[in-house]
Amino acid sequence: MRAARLRTRLAALAAAVLIAPVGLAASPAAADTTGITVTYVETSRWDSGYGGQLTIDNGSDAALDDWTIDLTLPEGATITSLWNATHTASGSTHTISTPSWGASVPAGGTYSIGWNGTHSGGETAPLDCSLNGGSCSGEPGTPDTEAPGTPGDPTVTGTTSGTVSLEWGAATDNVAVTGYEVLSGGEVVRAVTGTSATVTGLDPVTEYTFTVRAYDSSNNRGPESGPVTATTDEEGTGTPVDERRVAYFTQWGIYDRGYLVENLVSSGTAEKLTHINYAFGNINANGECFMANQLGQGDAWADYGRSFTADQSVDGVGDTWDQDLRGNFNQLRELKELYPDLKVNLSLGGWTWSENFSDAALTAESRQRMVSSCIDQYLRGNLPLFDGAGGPGAAEGVFDGIDLDWEWPASAGHEHNTVRPEDRENFTALVQEFRDQMNALEAETGRQYELTSFMPADPEKIDLGYELDKLMPNFDFITVQGYDYHGGWENTTNHQSNLLETPGDPGPDVYSTETTIQAYLDYGVSPGDMLLGVPFYSRGWTGVPAGPDGNGLFQTGTGPSGGTYEQGIDDWKVIKDLSGFDLYRDDASGTAWLYDGTTFWTYDDETSMTQKTDWAQANGLGGVMVWSVDGDDADGSLMTAIDSALAD
Repeated sequence: MRAARLRTRLAALAAAVLIAPVGLAASPAAADTTGITVTYVETSRWDSGYGGQLTIDNGSDAALDDWTIDLTLPEGATITSLWNATHTASGSTHTISTPSWGASVPAGGTYSIGWNGTHSGGETAPLDCSLNGGSCSGEPGTPDTEAPGTPGDPTVTGTTSGTVSLEWGAATDNVAVTGYEVLSGGEVVRAVTGTSATVTGLDPVTEYTFTVRAYDSSNNRGPESGPVTATTDEEGTGTPVDERRVAYFTQWGIYDRGYLVENLVSSGTAEKLTHINYAFGNINANGECFMANQLGQGDAWADYGRSFTADQSVDGVGDTWDQDLRGNFNQLRELKELYPDLKVNLSLGGWTWSENFSDAALTAESRQRMVSSCIDQYLRGNLPLFDGAGGPGAAEGVFDGIDLDWEWPASAGHEHNTVRPEDRENFTALVQEFRDQMNALEAETGRQYELTSFMPADPEKIDLGYELDKLMPNFDFITVQGYDYHGGWENTTNHQSNLLETPGDPGPDVYSTETTIQAYLDYGVSPGDMLLGVPFYSRGWTGVPAGPDGNGLFQTGTGPSGGTYEQGIDDWKVIKDLSGFDLYRDDASGTAWLYDGTTFWTYDDETSMTQKTDWAQANGLGGVMVWSVDGDDADGSLMTAIDSALAD
């Protein structure tokens, strides 16, 4: 066993991650900000990137309605994307102000602003700071000099070849604990707001010792906890990775795409999956799960009314007119008979069917009504009669759980969605209602039911919409959007699913899978509870010039490219057979694209699927999720690449 050591990039983090009291250069006050502090913490660091967070702590007696923070970053530090505030920059000077939707900080309350940026290996803490023209230190006033107490000793909850996950008991403070620092060898290696953390960037088969200390908004640090020692795993091994393989099967894929449940068998995909998420169930204006026979609102015919012929059926037997269950639901039941360990969950919502979630989650009564209707319809299998099918218990045993796909709590999604600031807390209450009612159903039936959720890539949406510390105990796992970073709605060609931030990325927002997953880790989510979402489709632009490198990347196009089913998007099985295109790769960023001199497609094939899966394994994630399986070819080539990488 090698002697314990942190990699160079973590050693460099030691100074940069420390909480900085950023009121270093007070300006003449334009407004009284006595008792209001602004604290900076570097939440994470990797190669050339980092995450930063400002916390406004309003210790005054009045709400802070309008605020502007001016700060200067040290040389080599930049901000590439920022959420929960309006941001402008001029050189190294940055102005951060109240967002368009307003963000009043109540008396005694706090408000956080987060960002991702780049660094050159040095400090990222602001050199100076002012709040509404006054000091970010909250002076004048009586300073808080009392440090927090000692946290509970940490315990190890999981290890991989490059990570160690920890949790500990909360500390107390005379005002409030703002967060915790994880130390190793006397150096700060992680800073989080909750009572759990995953330390990344470690060496395989190496022993590390960790302690934890708490800090408050006045930058007082308490004593360190007792130590805990952990040894990282060998390459290619480790916990808590359990190699879940989840694929979304779309209700509408049986139409133009002609992708049936039977194709999961004939392609060899079904035997490689642990879960299928059936997309989607809908919520009506009364906040109840429902089915209707019109495309765009629901499709009972596809779900359980359509008769499949013998050659279209999983079991090789055609449906009859008098079956109480036909359609996709019956085919899924037949699939589970072939693969008894396969779980099938019903996914609620999606991009266009999240319209009524905010209303349904608004009150205790509405949450109870929504959850009971969804459980009755899908888990108990009580389907409304349609064309001779359905009835009490018709779909019993088809579904093993519920997958929540509200896009997005407290954030803009589809243009017709209702969005409320209280969606964040209401989603937590809705999840608790699902868990409570599912627990009661488990006690009644003796079956176990899963509860999962699809989560966004955008750090701003994560922060606005999810109380992850309260949510995660009620989820079996979550799937994280690892795609749609860019697309034809923007003018400039870009990658939609890059693993790392790509040099030269023009934005407007700079995303990567690494920064997205790190955001969840910063909130204390265990890596083994997250599955990385990967796309079985491409996004494209047309009218794209070659640019200085001749490959069309980061060039302005005239609009989205044509697609078989939708402008600017097409399935991989279609894109892979295009002629006249050159294939380009950036293995360092985990990206590939196709370009023919005019049309540009951001692209994922077997090679990039292997790269993404390997990355997920190396970072201790709990598996891979696919949107959506009908984009694969008849041989299941992309799913085979994922399966092979997970098996290595």
